[in-house]
Amino acid sequence: MSDLLRAGVIGLGQMGRHHVRVLRSLPDVQLVGVADPLGDEARVAGDVPVLADLAGLLALDLDLCVVATPTDVHEELGLELAAAGVATLIEKPLAADSAAGLRLVEAFGQAGVPAAVGHIERFNAATQAMKERLSEGSLGVVYQVVTSRQGPFPGRVRDVGVVKDLATHDLDLTEWMVGSPYVTVAARVARRTGRPHEDLVVVVGTLADGTITNHLVNWLSPVKERRIVVSGSEGCLSADTLTADLTFNANGQVRAVWDDISRFRGVSEGDMIRYALDKPEPLLVELEQFTKAARGEPGSVVTLSEGLRTLRVAESVLASAASGEVVVVAP
Repeated sequence: MSDLLRAGVIGLGQMGRHHVRVLRSLPDVQLVGVADPLGDEARVAGDVPVLADLAGLLALDLDLCVVATPTDVHEELGLELAAAGVATLIEKPLAADSAAGLRLVEAFGQAGVPAAVGHIERFNAATQAMKERLSEGSLGVVYQVVTSRQGPFPGRVRDVGVVKDLATHDLDLTEWMVGSPYVTVAARVARRTGRPHEDLVVVVGTLADGTITNHLVNWLSPVKERRIVVSGSEGCLSADTLTADLTFNANGQVRAVWDDISRFRGVSEGDMIRYALDKPEPLLVELEQFTKAARGEPGSVVTLSEGLRTLRVAESVLASAASGEVVVVAP
């Protein structure tokens, strides 16, 4: 492998275009080609070849490739890349279903080829800082994780609903930050805009350590929101991944003696801290880590096995919504 990693991107939709932009900025990467059967509609390729398919990209002797296509072709493309020995980052969700995801895990594992899933929210400065503080025990015993992830329909998604496309962010983040897997989920979904897949989901879950979770996710709100609140015995941490802000509210012993204030602010309050964080672009951090892994160096990536685990939890959410029952998530 040369000093410069030869990189390609397949899929030039919303995420693919950003991958092209960020890969160009990495000093140890040379973007050698992109591929999309619809061509380069956004004109992001610049002076690199625009190919019609993965076969054309593979002819360029790639070291790594980003798969940013619709979910229903992730398995086909991933298997080709594993067979070709190309380090691969597959945008989430890993695959259309867990059976396809397992085949990808096995293919890359047997080939010994580095691979990752693009769960970009793990690389947000706010979630990174939240994970660090939870690992340090800043909240004491964790009681609950509540997430809100809503906004207008993005227009780019055609083959999966809001559970696999959007809620997988929160399912992945929750297990990763708390360090405990889901054991049960109960969910309700709705289809309000005429599309074949669900565009709203509410999930209540339980983790193996007893933590209760609640997730509100939709494509129906005119206001975009990305918020995670973790509550514990010592207070709560609140992360906003749109602004990469993290706030800590401590439980306190200072009682509000003015009754009118206590009704609004609670019977006691502690210190509040909004942390000053460095805020690099999450996609830049993710791709820097992935290129390290592609070189065989230690890199903090979301593994295919982790992506498969999240996909299985998402399928349990859909199974619960279909049956109206609490579903036990397979270990």
